[in-house]
Amino acid sequence: MEVKVLSFAAENPPLPVLLVAKLAGISLSNDNSLLADCPHLLHFSNGLKLHGNFALLRYIGPIANLYGENAIQAAQIDEWYECAPVLSQGSAFENACKYLDDYLGSRSFFVDHSFSIADILIWSSLLETRQRWESLRKSKKYRNLSRWFNSLLAEYSGALNEVTATFVGKRGLGKPATTKSKGTQANQESMSVNGDVSEKGKTGSRPTFEVDLPEAEVGKVRLRFAPEPSGFLHIGHSKAALLNQYFAQRYQGQLIVRFDDTNPAKESNEFVDNLLKDIETLGIKHETVTYTSDYFPQLMEMAENLIRQGKAYVDDTPREEMQKERMDGIESKCRNNSVEENLKLWKEMIAGSDRGLQCCVRGKLDMQDPNKSLRDPVYYRCNPMPHHRIGSKYKIYPTYDFACPFVDSIEGITHALRSSEYHDRNAQYHRVQEDMGLRKVHIYEFSRLNMVYTVLSKRKLLWFVQNQKVNGWDDPRFPTVQGIVRRGLKVEALIQFILEQGASKNLNLMEWDKLWTINKKIIDPVCPRHTAVIEERRVLLTLTNGPEKPFVRIIPRHKKYEGAGAKATTYTRTIWLDFVDAESIKVDEEVTLMDWGNAIVKGIEKDEDGNLKLIGVLNLEGSFKTTKLKLTWLPQIDELPKLSLMEFNYLITKKKLEGEDFLDVLNACTEKQTAALGDCNMRNLKRGDILQLERKGYFRCDAPYIRPSKPIVLFAIPDGRQHTGFN
Repeated sequence: MEVKVLSFAAENPPLPVLLVAKLAGISLSNDNSLLADCPHLLHFSNGLKLHGNFALLRYIGPIANLYGENAIQAAQIDEWYECAPVLSQGSAFENACKYLDDYLGSRSFFVDHSFSIADILIWSSLLETRQRWESLRKSKKYRNLSRWFNSLLAEYSGALNEVTATFVGKRGLGKPATTKSKGTQANQESMSVNGDVSEKGKTGSRPTFEVDLPEAEVGKVRLRFAPEPSGFLHIGHSKAALLNQYFAQRYQGQLIVRFDDTNPAKESNEFVDNLLKDIETLGIKHETVTYTSDYFPQLMEMAENLIRQGKAYVDDTPREEMQKERMDGIESKCRNNSVEENLKLWKEMIAGSDRGLQCCVRGKLDMQDPNKSLRDPVYYRCNPMPHHRIGSKYKIYPTYDFACPFVDSIEGITHALRSSEYHDRNAQYHRVQEDMGLRKVHIYEFSRLNMVYTVLSKRKLLWFVQNQKVNGWDDPRFPTVQGIVRRGLKVEALIQFILEQGASKNLNLMEWDKLWTINKKIIDPVCPRHTAVIEERRVLLTLTNGPEKPFVRIIPRHKKYEGAGAKATTYTRTIWLDFVDAESIKVDEEVTLMDWGNAIVKGIEKDEDGNLKLIGVLNLEGSFKTTKLKLTWLPQIDELPKLSLMEFNYLITKKKLEGEDFLDVLNACTEKQTAALGDCNMRNLKRGDILQLERKGYFRCDAPYIRPSKPIVLFAIPDGRQHTGFN
C-alpha cells in the first residue's frame, strides 16, 4: 500500500505531518486545494484515506521511528498533541511558554531522552506563531525553550529548513518562500550550549550556525566521561558528566564511562562503586563502562616501542631535581642514553627491582619549549602497591598524560571534553598521540566549576574525611553529589544549574544561593507542609473556651497540591507555641492560629527565669486579615515525636582561596542542632522525604521515626534567599 497524495488547505498546511514525512523519507505529492475547514487527507494507492493531523501522525510517526519505543511513550506523545494547540491561543501563549521552559529545565526532549513527534509538534506550533515566538526567543526570556528550539534546528536543519521555507514563507500559497521567514533564521545565528542566541552578521553578511564541537558529525560523535576512582563525584565533576551527555544527545552519539585507574595509591573499589552510583543519580546514560587498567598490556607495549624508536627514555634523576631541570629547561643526563641501556632499565622497572624503583620513563619531546608540559613529561612510574582491580600483577603504572591520549584514540573517542585547567597540556596530549602514531582526538575545553566557600580538590576533601571533620563523603556539608542530595538538593535542580552555565570557557565562581533557588522552585510546589515547635522554652497557651475533648480534622498537607496527600490535625484546649512567637504577643492582642482560626490572648504570665504562660480565648469568627501574627502551634499531647533539626554551614570561611592554605581558613562551627517537637503525621516520614516546616523552612528527612526516645533527624535545606549557613 503506497501513499500517493497529501491534501490540505492552502492557508493551513499541516507542518508536523510534512516535517515527519520529510524526516521519514516519505515522498508526498501535495494537493493544496482543500477548503479551509476541511481536515487534512492522506490518500493511499488502494483508495483508502486517513483524515486529520492526529491520524496522519499516528500512521507516519512509527515509520519514521518517532512515536516512542513503547506504549507509555506513545501515550505521552499523544498528551503533547493535545497540549500543542494552546500555543496558538493568544492569551495562553506566554503561560504555555513558561510551562514548556520549566519542563525543559532538565531535559533535552519532551518524551524520554530521544527526539520524537512530541518535539515536532511543539516546534511547529511555536514556529506558526511567527513573530511572537521569534521576539521571545531573541529576548532570552525562556532560555531552556530557546535552547531546545535551536538545538532541533541545528540537528535537523535540512528537513526543517526545506519544509519551513516551502510552507511558512508565504503562508497559504504552498509555494517556496520568496522572502526570508522569521521562523527560519535560527540556523543563521550562533548558539551556545545554553541556548543563548546572538547575531554574528550585522551588515548584510549571512552568518552560519556555529557547531559547538569541532568537526562533529551527527551520529558519529563518541565521548567519554573519565573520573579517577579516588573519591566521590562532586559538583565540579557533575558539570563534566552532564556536558558530555548533553553533547552525546545533541549529536545523537555515544557516551562511555571510563575509570582512569592508573594510581593504585589513591584508588579503591569503594570509590568505583560510589562513582557508578553517582553517575546513575545524575541520570547519565552511557553505552559501557571501561577501565584504563584494561589497556595496561597495550600501554606497556607502546612505551617500549617509543623507547626503541628513541621517542622515550628511562631516567633515574631524583624527583625534585627532575622538577627543577624541567622548570629551567635543562636536559637530563639520561636523555641521550642508548636504546639498549634504556631497555635494560625498563626491564628493571617492570620487575620492580631496587634499581627499577629509582627510575621512570619520560617522553623525549622538547626541553626548550615555552610550554613546560612539553618538557619531557613522565610516561611511566614504578609503584609496588597492589592495584584495586588487578592486584600485584604490575609494578609500573602509566601516568594520566601518557594513558589518556592513548586510550581515547584506541576507544574511538572523537571529542575529549577537558576543563580549561588542562589548557597548557592540550599540546602535550596531541604530541603524545602523534608520537604514538594514533588517530587525533579533538579536545573541547569548558570552564571548571568553582563554588564560593568550597574546596573541590579531592586531596583536600580526603583530609576532611580522614581527620573526621565530616562524617564521610556523603556528609551534607560536602560538595559531593551524595552530600548535596543528602542535604536536600533535587537532581533536576543540579542538572538545570549546570546546563544553564553551558560549555563556556570563561572561569566562573558560582554562588550556592543560585543553585538552592532553583531547587526551591522545584520542591515548593509539591512538598508537604508540617508543623514543629522548638522544644527549648516552648510556651503553653490555654484556650479557656477551647474544646473540652481533643478532636481531629483531616486537612491537606499542601493546600495547592492535592498529590501531597492529607494529614490529621489534633485540636486541644492547650497548645504549644514557639517562645520567640509568644514573647512578641501583647495582652488583648488577636492572633491567627494557622489551620484553626483566630484567638485573643487575655493574659501573659512570666516567671523569674523569663518563661511564659499564655491564656486566651478562641475567636473563630475573627478575620485573619486583621491580625499581625500568624502562628504555628502544636496540640499538647503525648504523641508528638521528637525532632532534631540540623543546620549546616560552609567548611571554610573564605569565599575564594587565593593561594593560602585551606587549613588556615577552616570554619570552627559548621553544624547546629536544635531540638523540637513535630506534628504526629511526621511519624510516617521516610528517609529522603522533603517537607516544609511552616514558617521554619524546607527540610529533608535523614533519619525517620523509630521509637519515641529517638528523634526524627531533619536536615535544613537552604532556599537561596538567605545565607546558606547559620549564625
